[in-house]
Parts: sequence; structure tokens; C-alpha cells
Amino acid sequence: MDPFPSLPSLGPSARLFVGLDVGGTKIAAGVVDADGHVVERVPAVPCPAADQEAMLKTAVRLIEALRSRHPGVAGVGVGVAGLVDWPDGRVRTAPNSAFRDAPLRALLADATGLPTVVDNDANTACWAEYHLGHSASYMAFVTVGTGVGGGLVLDDRLFRGRTGIGTEIGHMIVDPHGSERCGCGTVGCLEPLASGPALARYATPAAGHIPGRPRVTGEDVTAAAQAGDPAARAQLARVGHWLGIGIATLVNLFDVELVVLGGGVADAGEPLLTPVRASFERYVTARAHRALPDVRLTRCGPGAGWVGAALLARDGCCPHRLEAERTAVG
Repeated sequence: MDPFPSLPSLGPSARLFVGLDVGGTKIAAGVVDADGHVVERVPAVPCPAADQEAMLKTAVRLIEALRSRHPGVAGVGVGVAGLVDWPDGRVRTAPNSAFRDAPLRALLADATGLPTVVDNDANTACWAEYHLGHSASYMAFVTVGTGVGGGLVLDDRLFRGRTGIGTEIGHMIVDPHGSERCGCGTVGCLEPLASGPALARYATPAAGHIPGRPRVTGEDVTAAAQAGDPAARAQLARVGHWLGIGIATLVNLFDVELVVLGGGVADAGEPLLTPVRASFERYVTARAHRALPDVRLTRCGPGAGWVGAALLARDGCCPHRLEAERTAVG
């Protein structure tokens, strides 16, 4: 079932919001209404990761194309993989794209004339899960793909920390005496132990029996695990072990009621969830004194990043609506 039902039609005066999810090599985008219904989504557009100016122009073209088809657009939200200052919308660094100390919010607002918000892509995906997937006032979202990221909703508010980069879950230290160095330069981060590349690295030594495939990808392992391959499931269990430790730390710190897993590795489903839950339950504290949060898979899927970004734009343009929703939840 499509987690984002589309609307058949809208009048020209409806308030609409454009959302963009800016990755390393492509930009996904669409339009939602004030209730989060998808009005239009467009196929992801490729863009050169090494060229900041080209990425910016691609984003502006997408916004203007959607705006021309939907005159009611009132704001723009953007999710970016990287360290993003909030609320300034300056991308300090992005691991897979050219953005370096880029005032992306100001650049897009100047180019389009529309109110614009820019946030980390895991935060925007978390916001979509909160509004449209799982109703929980205290929720953690962990995305597991090329990297490991996450977002937190605490007391019905998206938590970002003092500067906006307070939920870098993938850089939680879980193995300080290990040997795997993270892309950030630190040894012991969760990301190099529990990401798609980690899954591929674990499985590669056992891939010699696959003709013509000396190396495997995380997607290969996920597909094999879903088909019941015991070796693939064993490697997913290694990822699940580390994820469970990270999730236990999140729960120990923030006492959330729900943890949602998303990203490409989470597509494995139960072969990943089972070891994650086992590890989490082993390492979380106060097990005998509280109901443990459920650990579930995403309901919003790969569109969560741009949909959540559009919802953040809606919240900025319609703050009274956001407060009404919080009151209703409370």
C-alpha cells in the first residue's frame, strides 16, 4: 500500500508545499498539501555530486517546474544528507555531495522567492514518520543505508540540539577499541559497523562461491537474507547486533516509546529486526521497570525524506496548525 495517498485534484487556492530530498547523486521531489497528502511526486533527477552550482540549479529547476503546475505552492522544504545548521539552513558539510559551508536555505529562498527550510534528511524522514506513519510523542528514527543517520521526536517536537546537528546517531561511539575507522575520522562509530557498506564488507569473504561475484553489495546480502540464505542472515545478524547497541543507548538516554528503522538495509525486514531486537533487549537498562519501546520498520518508505521536508515547510508557514496538532496529541 502506498504510504502517501495522492489526491485526485485540488483547487488553485489550496496551500501546497514542495519537498526535496537531496542525495549525493540525485534529488527526489514532490508536492504535498497541508494534510500531508501527496499531490505530485516526480522521479528522482540525477545531478552531479561534485558540482555545488549544478546541484543548486537542479534543485531550483525542480521547484519551479512543480510550482508552475501547482500555483498554490506556499513554501519549500529540503532534506540534505549532511551537517545542517538549524534554523539557518547552512550545510556545513555533506559526505556524498559538493555542499561545503553552503547557505542553502538562503540560496534557494533568493532564487525562488519562497519561504524555505533546510534540515538534515534523517530529520525530515523522521518528521514524515511522526506525522504519517507512527503516532508517538517520543520516537527515534534510525535510517540504515550507505550510512547510519537518525532523528528524534521528543514531546511531539523534532529534536535537533543547540545547532541542529544533535542527532548524528551514526557517530555514536559503540566500539572505541575496534579497528574500523569511520568516514569522519574516528574509530568506534556505529556507522562503519552497521551500514550497508559494513554489511557488504562482512559478506565479501564468503562470496567466493558466487560465480563472477568476488564482491557483493549490501543489497545482494539483503536479497539473499530475504530468500532464506543462512550465510546472509548471519551477516545481517552482525549488523543487527551493533544497531541494537546503538538503539539501546538512544533508549537509555531519551526513554522513547518507539524506534523506527528505515533505509535500504532495513528492507531486509525480519531477518534484521530479530537480531536488532535481541541485542537491544540485552543492552537496554531498566528492563524490569518499564515497558520497552517497540522496534518497527518504516511505514513511509523511500519518499519519507522529501515528504517530511515539505511538512517542515508547512509547519513554518502554518505554525498555528502545528500547535493544534500538538494539542490534539497531548
